Amino acid sequence: MLEQLKQRVCKANLDLVTQGLVVQTFGNASAIDRDSGQMVIKASGVPYENMTAEDMVVVSLETGEVIGSDLRPSSDTPTHLALYRAFTTIGGVIHTHSIKASAWAQARQEIPPLGTTHADFFHGPVPIARELTKDEIADAYEANTGLVIIERFAELDPGEMPAVLVVGHGPFAWGPTVEKAVENAVALEIVAQLAIETLRISPDPQPLSQAQLDKHFLRKHGP
Repeated sequence: MLEQLKQRVCKANLDLVTQGLVVQTFGNASAIDRDSGQMVIKASGVPYENMTAEDMVVVSLETGEVIGSDLRPSSDTPTHLALYRAFTTIGGVIHTHSIKASAWAQARQEIPPLGTTHADFFHGPVPIARELTKDEIADAYEANTGLVIIERFAELDPGEMPAVLVVGHGPFAWGPTVEKAVENAVALEIVAQLAIETLRISPDPQPLSQAQLDKHFLRKHGP
C-alpha cells in the first residue's frame, strides 16, 4: 500500500510542475494512509526533474517521525501533519507558491466568488488565515502555519472549502485523495486569475448570488 502511495504522491508532485503551479522546489504534495497512520511526502530540496518514488518519505501521523528512510522530509511536513490531524476526511494536501493564488495571499485578501467556475470548486470566498505572530514564527513556524489554518476553519467545512491562503506565503489545497487535491490546487489558481482579470475590468464586481453559488457547488458535490 505505501509503495503505491509513494508512486501516487510522486506523480502528484510532478503534476504540479506540469500544471505550472511549481517552479524550482517551491511546493509539495502529500497523501495519508489512514489505516496505518502514515503520511507520504516528498523529500526536502529534491529537484523535480530527477524525482522518483524513492524520493518520497514516510512519516508517522502521530509523532512526525520519519519511517524507514534517511531522507529529510519537506520542511512543510508539520503543516501537512497538522491538517491531516484536524481534517480527518482529507486524504491529500498540496502546497504551492503558484503566482496568482500567492498574489492574493500577499495582498491579504480572500478570493471572492465572482463566477460559476469558482462555485464549481469552492462554496464561498476562498479564506485567508491570519498572520502568524512573532512568537509563532520564531518557534515551530511550520506547525503553527497549520494551526492558524485550522483556526480559520473553526466555522468552515474543509470539504466545502478545500483551500486556504496563508498571509504573505501562499495557498494550501486538499481533497479526499491526493489526485483530487491537485485538481483543487489547479482550480484555485484558475479562479485566482479569473478574479484578478475581473477586477481589472470592474474594480467593484458583484459576487455570485448565493442561489447560483449553491446550485453549482451542490450539483457537483452534494448528495
